[in-house]
Amino acid sequence: MRTPQVLNSFRARLILLLVALLGLTLGVQYYVNVRSVRRNANMLVEQEQAIMVGVALGVNSISSGEYLDKMQKEAKQPLLDEQAGRVKNVLVVDSEGNVQDSLNGDYAPTTNADGSTNYVRVKDVNLPPLSSAVELADSTPLPEGMSTATQLKAGDPGAFYFPVETTKGRWYIIVVLGSANTLTNLLERQASRSAFYTLMLLLATTLVTGLFVWRFTRPIKDLSMAARRVASGDFDVRVPAARNDEMGALATAFNEMTSRLGRARELELQLHQVEKAAVVGRLAAAIAHEIRNPLNYINLTLDHLRSSFAPEDAAKREIFERLALQLKSEVGRINRHITDFLKYSRPSALELQSLDLRAEAEDAVRVVSGQAAESGIQTSVVQHGDVPPVFADKDSLRSVFTNLLINSVEAIDGAGGKVEIDLWPEPANRARVVISDTGKGIAPDDIAKIFEPYYSTKDTGTGLGLAIVKKAIDDHGGSISVSSKLESGTTFTIILPARASDGGGTEKAEG
Repeated sequence: MRTPQVLNSFRARLILLLVALLGLTLGVQYYVNVRSVRRNANMLVEQEQAIMVGVALGVNSISSGEYLDKMQKEAKQPLLDEQAGRVKNVLVVDSEGNVQDSLNGDYAPTTNADGSTNYVRVKDVNLPPLSSAVELADSTPLPEGMSTATQLKAGDPGAFYFPVETTKGRWYIIVVLGSANTLTNLLERQASRSAFYTLMLLLATTLVTGLFVWRFTRPIKDLSMAARRVASGDFDVRVPAARNDEMGALATAFNEMTSRLGRARELELQLHQVEKAAVVGRLAAAIAHEIRNPLNYINLTLDHLRSSFAPEDAAKREIFERLALQLKSEVGRINRHITDFLKYSRPSALELQSLDLRAEAEDAVRVVSGQAAESGIQTSVVQHGDVPPVFADKDSLRSVFTNLLINSVEAIDGAGGKVEIDLWPEPANRARVVISDTGKGIAPDDIAKIFEPYYSTKDTGTGLGLAIVKKAIDDHGGSISVSSKLESGTTFTIILPARASDGGGTEKAEG
């Protein structure tokens, strides 16, 4: 596998990230530890140098006769400062136990009024337990006050002495050390500082790791949310697939899967609709056959009764004629309902031809003009511009216009209403038909359902009129939409495929 392909791998990048963070952590920790070791080594060297300087000053004091504090100032030894290290004092003690010299002026010899020298006894000096720096062959007793320590505890202050043979006998150089707690505290501070740096580094690497893990796992979260939406039935969801690693391949596969599921769902719904339409069509044909035969018999019987059994009395004959006509009207209404049911349930067999849209609209207006005139409703057809002929089935288009016009007329209460058909040319060789009225309008909750079969807001409606209209428009490859406002009227907009033609203009026909 080539290097770019390896780097495009999600697992490889995650492993490289973890290795980089581990290497960074170990590198910084190693650097901090090396600095701590070097600092500790330098501190120990300085401590040893301070001790050696103290011994050297003591020897020089014995041989030269100068005092330690003077030699310290002349030598400018900062290693012997109290803040510099563990050496707290240097004393020169003779064989009698007298302090001949000291860095601490409180223990230095003083001159009396008679010119004699007053010495501080070493036993009067508050010294920590002593340890010999060298092992001597003889067993000369130490001066009074110089007691040796049996065993020191860690961190306790201490001192050690160097025997020096002089012309006046054996003298001793005592180097007093402070508590080791100072050194311990320094080491503890260094360890705490090292731990602090390590903690900060771990926090930083944790944040970086969390950031990269969140970035790496975000596609997984997107896939999880998208999977939930797909499980709820939303097959239009897609996830970003811009990555080149395994997550990108997974996102691409997921998108392809949802796309196929969506197409499968559409095919399933279409198949279900086809099966449903086939069942309804067979049922409709059977019902129509069983119902229309009795209806035809009833209709023929009514005609026979009207012609053969009409009463002689004029008043009775009028009542008889009126009742027979009402029965025939009801039979015709039932027959129309059966026809609508058959139209919706059976597959459409369209005979497409070029039709003059204005002529078809005016013919439909004439069908409802009588009912509209009785109710005082004005009807009109208005053509705007050069409207091309539409490519449609004549009977189906007439049924669409008639259904919509009848609904518009029935929606207007009282005289003074208006129903209008506006014809417009549309781009892409299409035509637009707008049927509007000033009726009572449609409630917002009903607009989304008016094209559903068997849904009606009328007490006597079957709910198939607008469903047939929608089916006919869909069969022609067109579209229909509706807008309405209560008490302000309703507007249906139809877009139909058309063929170009010459001529046109703006005309108006009143009905």
